[in-house]
Amino acid sequence: MLTAQQALDHLLSHAQTVGESEKIAMQAALGRVLAENVNSLVDVPPLDNTSMDGYAVSAADTKNPGSTLKIAQRIPAGSMGTQLEAGTAARIFTGAPVPPGADAVVMQEDCSIEAQVDQVTINMAPTLGQWIRRRGEDLTAGKTCLTAGTFLRPQELGVAASAGLTHLNVKRRVKVAAFFTGDELALPGEPLKPGGIYNSNRDTLLACLKSLGCDATDLGIVPDRLDATRAALRKASKDHDLIITSGGVSVGEEDHIKPAVTAEGRLDLWQIAIKPGKPLAFGAVRKSDDPKDGKAWFIGLPGNPVSSFVTFLLFVRPFILKLQGREAKQPQSYFMRADFDWLKADRRNEFLRVKTNEQGGLDLFPNQSSGVLTSASWGDGLVDCPPNQPIKAGDLVKYIPFDALLK
Repeated sequence: MLTAQQALDHLLSHAQTVGESEKIAMQAALGRVLAENVNSLVDVPPLDNTSMDGYAVSAADTKNPGSTLKIAQRIPAGSMGTQLEAGTAARIFTGAPVPPGADAVVMQEDCSIEAQVDQVTINMAPTLGQWIRRRGEDLTAGKTCLTAGTFLRPQELGVAASAGLTHLNVKRRVKVAAFFTGDELALPGEPLKPGGIYNSNRDTLLACLKSLGCDATDLGIVPDRLDATRAALRKASKDHDLIITSGGVSVGEEDHIKPAVTAEGRLDLWQIAIKPGKPLAFGAVRKSDDPKDGKAWFIGLPGNPVSSFVTFLLFVRPFILKLQGREAKQPQSYFMRADFDWLKADRRNEFLRVKTNEQGGLDLFPNQSSGVLTSASWGDGLVDCPPNQPIKAGDLVKYIPFDALLK
């Protein structure tokens, strides 16, 4: 079996960024991926301006604390001052342009005002450039302010707005179809037959896809039959970049994913040395009998809910990031102290559900079964435990927060 890293490298070696893009209004661009570099239309700030309420002065006039200057002008934000004459100061407000002749701003808390005679005493000697934001120090007109492949969060949209942009060219959404196999499955709200369970993977995986900005299609529950599985694959391949399934990837008589994918396309990868999540499949499904029509990628996830969730985070997420044109880098991880014992080391790479505690360590959920989804809800991350590696309380372990795996 491949290691987790070998399997991930194999998946990423096949992923190719979608080619199509579209220009959309910036207000609709949240969660999209830039298709091209974006250049600023303006300098930000457009002029030297003050970052404080106070008085614009010439440092030459205020070399010594206690200098008294005439208040010659008043400059609110959105207005322009005039040339600052020697021996004068300008009352200035945050964001207002610094007038010609001024080379420092003294905040009002460091000044004493004599309002009757329009004078201000500067109680400290300012340094050159003090409290002045220079023209173009944030953005420069004609220079790149956002790069292709950037996932657009609220702060990136703010940068685009400050650059004067109204529309952005973004990659089209990656189209993902998902279906779920298992005659025992039912949807919440439906009556459960004897031996039946509610399908938790549907809502978990569809939510994960939507959080990544995908266009997700729910193809529902497919019966445990080879013909039904093949038909679902053919339907899913038509208009999608990626097909994700959950369940049916083991080797039992009712597990039809492997023969179905082999019949409708190809299977490149089958089973990896991790726990939970050993039965992970990767391949491709033909869009039609004509090779020119291309293919849809296929990733088959295990049916156990924790296995499905963990393998999505570790393998499907980076694969989708690369399809989107984003950097599929390793999630941020930390070495933290284990406040638990895990002495029954497995020969596979294990991913244990844990939660940070107030003492700065990690607690272990007591039931690490792949069917106990509450372990993932209770926890805030995973411990990446190498093969054959027992853990004793006090050991430093590699901790991957769910936040890093879900963003």
